[in-house]
Amino acid sequence: MNADGGQTLVLGGTSLVGRFLVPMLVERGAAPCVLTRRSGAGEPRRGEGRDVARWIQADLTEPDRLAMIGSVQTVFSLSPIWLLPDALPALNALGATRLIAFSSTSRFTKAASTSPYERDVAAMLADGEARTIAFCESHGIGWTILRPTLIYAEGQDGNVSRLAGLIRRFGALPLAGGGEGLRQPVHAEDLAIGALAAISSGAASGCAYDLPGAETLTYRAMVERVFEGLGRRPRIVTIPPSLFKLALTLARPLLPGVTVQMGARIGEDLTFDPAPAQRDLSWAPRDFHPRF
Repeated sequence: MNADGGQTLVLGGTSLVGRFLVPMLVERGAAPCVLTRRSGAGEPRRGEGRDVARWIQADLTEPDRLAMIGSVQTVFSLSPIWLLPDALPALNALGATRLIAFSSTSRFTKAASTSPYERDVAAMLADGEARTIAFCESHGIGWTILRPTLIYAEGQDGNVSRLAGLIRRFGALPLAGGGEGLRQPVHAEDLAIGALAAISSGAASGCAYDLPGAETLTYRAMVERVFEGLGRRPRIVTIPPSLFKLALTLARPLLPGVTVQMGARIGEDLTFDPAPAQRDLSWAPRDFHPRF
């Protein structure tokens, strides 16, 4: 990568996707510069030692500090995309010519949520994408935006791994109604592979892609696979949606991060078309068989 000597920069190197992407870049000889907000995050892991990856503790809300990085050609942005536009002038000044930025399909699925917070998140995602595209188009930076669906990485994410934690804790899992809403869980490692593919694809410049997992499963089937990944027989308790909503409301103090809106979406189809990514990125993620 970067045959002309420009540097590869990863924003959000300790994010779920970053934990897989940084070692892949090192294995390909990119010697990336990795930006993270976390103190002490630069300890060597999986071949990403200080001799081959330069870790910098900094925050995108302070874009002036990006000057310490030096010249940059390729940027992978794994941080929330609404933070990226304000940093783009500094990255442009460093010489960035290619940008791979992660957003989320939540910009669509949460746009009409009953939660003001979730609607705000969807709006920030959409605004971050629009501002990023506008800046890149006006400054000659090749951009690609990647929108994952439900991201997981065994024991590390707040989606599938949260379900696994609840199963370990209670031995069973309640579902609102029949759990017929469709899902396309996608592994964080496959997203890292997709980001690298975007760099190699000329067709990907100037495009945005939804990145769903390989399988489209009902929510219930997804939960059953989580039980199997824990080596347990599925124990699923079906609860009427109205009662499930009440139970979630009462249990919120015991289940940090779990919201009533999450329960309401169990019956909704949250699916996206992989065809454009398959065509331009050779997108071929794994089937959903998590192992904990």
